[in-house]
Amino acid sequence: MSFRARTMIIAALMLGFILTWAHAVPSFARQTGFSCNVCHTSPPELTSFGRDFKLHGYGMPGMAMSDKIGDSKELSLTKIFPVSAMVLVSNTSFQANQPGTQNNSAGLPQQLSIFLAGSFAPHFGGFSQVTYTHANDHFGMDNTDFRFANHGKIAGADVDYGITVNNNPTVQDLWNSTPAWGFPWINTASGVAPIASPVINGKLAQDVAGGGGYVMWKNHLYTETTLYRSEHAGASTPISGNGASFNISGVAPYWRAAWQQNWGKNDLMVGTYGMYINSFPGAVSGPSDRYVDSAFDFQFQRQVRKEDEFDAHGTYIHEKSNLGATFNAGGASTTSHRLDTFKADAVYHWASRFSAAGQFFSNGGASDPVLYAAAPLSGSNNGSPGTNGYIAQFAYWPILNINLNLNYAGYTKFNGASVNYDGAHRDASDNNTVYLALWVSF
Repeated sequence: MSFRARTMIIAALMLGFILTWAHAVPSFARQTGFSCNVCHTSPPELTSFGRDFKLHGYGMPGMAMSDKIGDSKELSLTKIFPVSAMVLVSNTSFQANQPGTQNNSAGLPQQLSIFLAGSFAPHFGGFSQVTYTHANDHFGMDNTDFRFANHGKIAGADVDYGITVNNNPTVQDLWNSTPAWGFPWINTASGVAPIASPVINGKLAQDVAGGGGYVMWKNHLYTETTLYRSEHAGASTPISGNGASFNISGVAPYWRAAWQQNWGKNDLMVGTYGMYINSFPGAVSGPSDRYVDSAFDFQFQRQVRKEDEFDAHGTYIHEKSNLGATFNAGGASTTSHRLDTFKADAVYHWASRFSAAGQFFSNGGASDPVLYAAAPLSGSNNGSPGTNGYIAQFAYWPILNINLNLNYAGYTKFNGASVNYDGAHRDASDNNTVYLALWVSF
């Protein structure tokens, strides 16, 4: 049976069962008494209410708390213990088998997560995730964001402000155009990854610890600065940096600025974010690699009918790097490099039951036959990181905490070429995948 025929059969089965990925956490629903779709469209994509909830420390003014614990009036806790869980079961099918492997990679489960998420005290709350992954066969720390939040006035203008402590640059962001919570909401863990990606696009996730402050002025202008240090979860302390690709020298500053505007049934955000990293690869001193990642993004949401919504997101990341340490170690043919990444997606939601989404993505930059060397499956035959492709995603929620997701990812160029991109006769389209997943949260 051809790959296209298998794809059509899976799509037909999905529609026939009338059964997307969600990262809504039921502990929030238990705490607030609201269903998941109050804060989310396609979770983890946030509604305007969901962004305010996160901005205010994962809570709301006047949220029900127990009046008294023990003999002290100074202790205030939520009545519901803020713990929940999620399980993800999936199967991935490639257009062409990876060399020496079977097709149809199953994940049973692909992922199992336990969440501690909610309001822990007045003005203080958090989101912390511990995840089991099938590929690693163990639990590990996942996305985490704790924050203190408050409200005040500056020159008569309403201001929301807070402090965030987190382990993944952009995980604290309110919008879904930045890497941590961006589209696709769910994806295969078995796919072949392109040879290059900007550092801010997830390369430091769960490998750093950061703290910073943010301000939202008049519910329009959001600004944030956060400083990160390497922490290397699972490594011995104090940190030696051995075997780590990124060891931050001093601190790595992250910045964010965004303007949001509401009119009628429309909600628009335009913004910028970025990061500067000076890193010692494999050590904590010596020659360094320097990266400057600068990005622009947007998000648009429109209520089409009473329960339908159209959303669009986009981000462009420009990375300029000086790879002095990598060059000295013989890992690059020159020190100066650049990468440019662009992603744009659109999603249509039919009430809180169905969604259809599509994304175009492109990654490119300067060629380097040493840094991007030829290698079977994962290499580049011409030294280029250029990768272009698209994703189509369909989803249905029979109830709000159960989801079936169908995802098709296709590549028109992979690691610099459409044909024989790796020098071992693999084509870009051979990495196309059909991904079917069942998600349950409780």
